[in-house]
Amino acid sequence: MAANTNTLSLRSVLENDKLNGLNFLDWFRNLRIVLKQERKLYVNEQPLPNEPPANASRADRDVYKKHLNDMVDVRCLMLATMNPELQKQHEDMVAYDMIDHLKELYQGQARQKRFDISKALFQCKMAEGSPVGPHVLKMIRYIESLFKLGFPLSQELATDVILQSLPDSYSQFVLNFNMNEIDKTLPQLLSMLRTVEGNMKRVRPKPILMVRNNKGKGKAKVQKKPKGKGRPNSGKGKAALKPKSGVSKEGNCFHYGVTGHWKRNYPVYLEEIKKAKASGTSASGTTKE
Repeated sequence: MAANTNTLSLRSVLENDKLNGLNFLDWFRNLRIVLKQERKLYVNEQPLPNEPPANASRADRDVYKKHLNDMVDVRCLMLATMNPELQKQHEDMVAYDMIDHLKELYQGQARQKRFDISKALFQCKMAEGSPVGPHVLKMIRYIESLFKLGFPLSQELATDVILQSLPDSYSQFVLNFNMNEIDKTLPQLLSMLRTVEGNMKRVRPKPILMVRNNKGKGKAKVQKKPKGKGRPNSGKGKAALKPKSGVSKEGNCFHYGVTGHWKRNYPVYLEEIKKAKASGTSASGTTKE
């Protein structure tokens, strides 16, 4: 009784979404699920064998009879889950021929869906720092969708596609994986990548907060020269000015004793020079030899 309830509940999926031409891929997928549960999927995958001869064994006759009965059940199920127009086109066909004809009608639809899924799969790239789990699970779903459309990827190719989508932080893992020729299923590969992700998070160094000291920021101050020692005209130290010629240490003229006069410009001094030249003596009164 429970088995009949499960069968009816699965068939309701087909009845709620009948084939109308635009939903062939979804309808065909649901049909395969129902037939697999009822152990009748072989009807759509294998043509009806020839009827065994009269002298055939009972086992051969039972196999043929079962195939014939299952084929009738599947044919009725398929017709019941189609819209009226498609029912008229296929009501005279057996289940195996019906599926082949539907695939021919909607092959373009399947081809477009295959193109979209394969494009999305090969363009998958994981951003640096993103979680690896959701990324790989999305790619596995794409790979499984291609398988359902009749275009399965080998395990080696599917693994390569996933590894190629990883960022540079996983480059060492990819290198080791390929060098050791590790053979893992896609779920096992996902488990390994999650372990690698956890190890990278544990060894990743924590960022250090750098605090800049703004003290002393700006133009450097020019050091002032000390007052007093070493300043010109201060009268102290080595840099003090010496008294000019013609002026005494007290700053007075030699002739008048008045501050500010220069000996070389004083008329009396100039007259003495003229007389000295005429008499052959120097201005200071000494005789030239």
